[in-house]
Amino acid sequence: MRFHVLTLFPEMIEQGLGQGILGKAAARQLFTLNVVNIRDYTQERHGKVDDYPYGGGAGMLMQAQPVYDAFEAVTAGRKVRTIYVTPQGEPFTQRKARELSEEEELLFLCGHYEGIDERVLEEIVTDSISIGDYVLTGGELPAMVMIDAIARLLPGVLGNDSSAEEESFHCDLLEYPQYSRPEIWHGQKVPEVLLSGDHRKTAAWRLEQSVSRTAERRPDLYEKYRRKQEMIKRLSSEKRNNIHMMESLAAGRGEILYAADVGTSGEWDILVYDGESRICMMMAADGTAGKALAEKIPADARWIVTSQPFMKEILERREFPDSGRTFPGDIKGKFHEISPCVQMLYTPRETLSVRYREIRRLTEKDIAYVCLHYPEREGGGEGYIRERIRSGALYGAFAGERLIGFAGVHRGGSLGMLYVEEARRRSGIGQSLEAYMVNRMLDRGRTPYLYVDERDAAMYRLQEKLGFYKAGKSFLWLKKVLANSMALC
Repeated sequence: MRFHVLTLFPEMIEQGLGQGILGKAAARQLFTLNVVNIRDYTQERHGKVDDYPYGGGAGMLMQAQPVYDAFEAVTAGRKVRTIYVTPQGEPFTQRKARELSEEEELLFLCGHYEGIDERVLEEIVTDSISIGDYVLTGGELPAMVMIDAIARLLPGVLGNDSSAEEESFHCDLLEYPQYSRPEIWHGQKVPEVLLSGDHRKTAAWRLEQSVSRTAERRPDLYEKYRRKQEMIKRLSSEKRNNIHMMESLAAGRGEILYAADVGTSGEWDILVYDGESRICMMMAADGTAGKALAEKIPADARWIVTSQPFMKEILERREFPDSGRTFPGDIKGKFHEISPCVQMLYTPRETLSVRYREIRRLTEKDIAYVCLHYPEREGGGEGYIRERIRSGALYGAFAGERLIGFAGVHRGGSLGMLYVEEARRRSGIGQSLEAYMVNRMLDRGRTPYLYVDERDAAMYRLQEKLGFYKAGKSFLWLKKVLANSMALC
């Protein structure tokens, strides 16, 4: 990834981000930092970049010309996501950090004085983001905060890639307390469970501590967690049919937009939205409830999964607004069915045998291979594949140094993306790849599940062989199509 920063104080950025973990990561070229002094682009012979605001008021305003020229010099006509750091922007969160970490380039614009001429902001800024409801003397510190949060999510930056998963705000919980040597310090002893070597008991203790700490320090987060856990428990009465919603809520990705008990055992009117994957998961008692749920679908949703056939007609008949950053403006779209699927899940807690041993995590040099064999029409695309690889969600089977197949976990949490070269099929490699991914999910306390096209008998047989169980209902996947272009989002 490449970070660009437009600033009046380049040394502040360079020194602030050139130390510690980020400094070492930059030295290893895990990301690059391009700091640009806006003063270098002023046309005023004394290097002036500010002037008095029209209409009066306190202080000075940064002028449009030097900011725009600096921007043009960096982007050279390319479309680069440009972030203006301002208290007026949307709040910066861990979810936003993950979203931004998927970009190849990011440009941060740091204001000073009383701000920047509105005209240039309207022309070049794609995102206005705030790190809190307070005012600083400039945008450099907020930019560094965001770059730090984003960069640490990139592969290799933290050294241990699981560190980014087990930390504050993961799954709506604060991080558990941690201890190091010595065993006793100032009369305080490390909890016995952490010295026991029992990984199951340690995991249970850490969860208990995370829950209690969140309840004490962040009651707002705890209430979200409590509500989701309550819904997971209710959905578990029909686990095979509801595992997609349960896993999304358990992972902290899904948000409950609506839920109401309709009185039938295990039946709910429910709408769960995974903002990271832009997937809506919905279930309605009847057509009337389905129409009401359709009104609540977020404008940036791209996918809908439902187990009720009557929802297909409801969704395909109506237009939906679109406010996704990829397609800004007043655009309408419709959802169209992609394919009917069978949902299958793996409920045993025993790990599976992996006979093919040459399986390892993919890197960005493997993007072209994966894109070739998992094309965009099947849900891929270079941006999506890059994000999955950066997230450590794609693993490959190798013959020596040559990649011959891969499997992964989708952004929404389901297994999939399985591919093995034709000459290597029927040799157990595909089964080993999927078993490997199942074991990784089990290690993380997740229930592996996936979707199989109803027409793909061979894939269905593979899942049965591995021990997957079929849900009681068929599922429909629908994808938003933009009304003005009829192109898939």
